[in-house]
Amino acid sequence: MSNESVAILGLGLIGSIWAQHYQAAGQLAACWSRNPKPELPFKLEGLENCAAKARVLHLCLYDADSVRAVLTQLLPHLDASHTVVQSSTIDGESATEFSQMIEAAGANYLEAPFTGSKPAAEQRKTVFYLGGDAGVIESVEPLLQTISATRFQIGTPKQACTLKLAMNLQISGISQALCEGITMARSAGIDDDCFFEVMRANVSWSGLSELKEFKLREADYGAQFSTKNMHKDMRLAQQSMKLELPLLDIMVDRLAASESAGFGEDDFISLIRSLGHSRDA
Repeated sequence: MSNESVAILGLGLIGSIWAQHYQAAGQLAACWSRNPKPELPFKLEGLENCAAKARVLHLCLYDADSVRAVLTQLLPHLDASHTVVQSSTIDGESATEFSQMIEAAGANYLEAPFTGSKPAAEQRKTVFYLGGDAGVIESVEPLLQTISATRFQIGTPKQACTLKLAMNLQISGISQALCEGITMARSAGIDDDCFFEVMRANVSWSGLSELKEFKLREADYGAQFSTKNMHKDMRLAQQSMKLELPLLDIMVDRLAASESAGFGEDDFISLIRSLGHSRDA
């Protein structure tokens, strides 16, 4: 196996983009997906073949249950030459369980949740939060450099997962505030040009504001990161954190309402649609 061979396990919105970057760099050895992907230029392999062809198995799946199912099937095919890089958003306890499972099989494990939606993935601006052994991190650095701009060494797998959920809480809360702010302005007859011009001169302007400005102006709800996935992540944070976090509780409720209204597959900025003045076509 090549020292920098990788298999992508999970060809969803982000995994399919990473696979294309790995392929362009000559690093992609195989791909696996639970569902057929005829629209993508990849031959799908079984999990056993992925382990046979690739040194690094990079998971980008939906939740802890899907990760557990894939790892259970992979275990008989892993040895000391393999590293599992796990980038699905999961809870810290599951990350600890998976780390122990893979290391008991003699392979290496790295928890690698990330921040960055579809545009960031396309531009190789993904940010990884890495939890695991420093030597393992160093060994996969050439691969992760192919698909990301920044990689933080956080500590344990559990700590990396917790930080990812904390970042998504920031994103969802700021999004709700942005949606409510522009709704207030529109209700007073203030146009979007004025709102965003003033906001750029205000301390509240952020990278999220810049990312979502066009979508709010144009009522473009195509998913960069879907409502259902943000809702899943916030539920996961709520269930795994034994803390009083009022904003987290609010965002679980707001995202649940948005998903129930039929916006689960749309971008999470669809939060605005429950407020009015969303400019839906």
